Amino acid sequence: MNKLFLTFSVVGFSVFLFNPSYGGAGVIVMGPTPFGATADGTAVEVYTLRNSKGMIAKVMTLGATLTELHVPDRVGITADVVLGFDNVADYQSDKNQYFGCTTGRVANRIARGKFKLDGREYTLALNNGPNHLHGGVKRSLDKVVWKAQPVANGVRFTYTSPDGEEGYPGNLNLAVTYTLNENNELRIDYEATTDKPTPVNLTNHSYFNLAGAGAATVLDHILELAADEYTPADETLIPTGKIESVKGTPLDFTRPTRVGERIEQLLETQFNGYDHNFVLRKRGRTPTFAARLKDPKSGRVLTVLTTQPGIQLYTGNFLKGQTGKGGRVYAQRSALCLETQHFPDSVNHPHFPPVILRPGQTYRHTTIFAFSAE
Repeated sequence: MNKLFLTFSVVGFSVFLFNPSYGGAGVIVMGPTPFGATADGTAVEVYTLRNSKGMIAKVMTLGATLTELHVPDRVGITADVVLGFDNVADYQSDKNQYFGCTTGRVANRIARGKFKLDGREYTLALNNGPNHLHGGVKRSLDKVVWKAQPVANGVRFTYTSPDGEEGYPGNLNLAVTYTLNENNELRIDYEATTDKPTPVNLTNHSYFNLAGAGAATVLDHILELAADEYTPADETLIPTGKIESVKGTPLDFTRPTRVGERIEQLLETQFNGYDHNFVLRKRGRTPTFAARLKDPKSGRVLTVLTTQPGIQLYTGNFLKGQTGKGGRVYAQRSALCLETQHFPDSVNHPHFPPVILRPGQTYRHTTIFAFSAE
């Protein structure tokens, strides 16, 4: 069992040093550090995870959000590879397109904001054309302030979403734990329990550019997905219910392929680029390979492992040149998301992997962002 062996603090700041979970010299957890306050005056804090290999992750209590992720390249130079902002106000503005947050209660889309559960119909907010997206408008998980507690090599965020919040049934007890190890792996563990049947589908919505946040494009990155199939969608990006092969389509990333190699075939479609759910080949209780992304110039490599059945590739098609951290500009398609998830609108497609959590059950999923360089 890992034990805390050093703690010291000054006003508003603490450092927690733990024995490592996976060997090596250890991971330092620093915080909480004040980051500002929300529009209603709620304090927001940041925790910093640092290993001996130079990797640094920063996570904040607003939205249980990954705000910074510094990763070394092939010669040891680090860069922050995720989009974000320097202040709470920007995270609460329309400049923020779910940068780095925990998304839910149900990530992705629900058709017409409606679903039936045990004979009752529920109606949710419509915030993406005719559909419900990423948990709602005012009290979705990205917009609330979570409680935080340092744990071995990381931070555990907890939040109780009350019955009826954003239209969802049940008091939902949530925990999202970020941990860092000496192998440059950032692990995210999700847990949830409920007192009423309710849909749950959680993901992290980080935007990655392995050349560094604010680099001009992500279309030069090389991507491989462990997916032979995808879920076709209608003009509003709701799955049709079919599952089809990627072979012979611009969606075939079964071999390493430049992200922008065939994207022009999608620019005049409803997707305006990649915004597709891929069906992963394998799923299980332990994280398995889902994706590999490489920046050829820096040599940085991101490998995604997950217990989830699907992964959404989104190429930042609606980034609008907003100013982010350090004054950097986030141009259209300058970053991409690899959102591990259950399929969009699963609550309305009984043959998709189920998303209904019932009393007495525990929702558990894990995603690992593993970094290397070559």
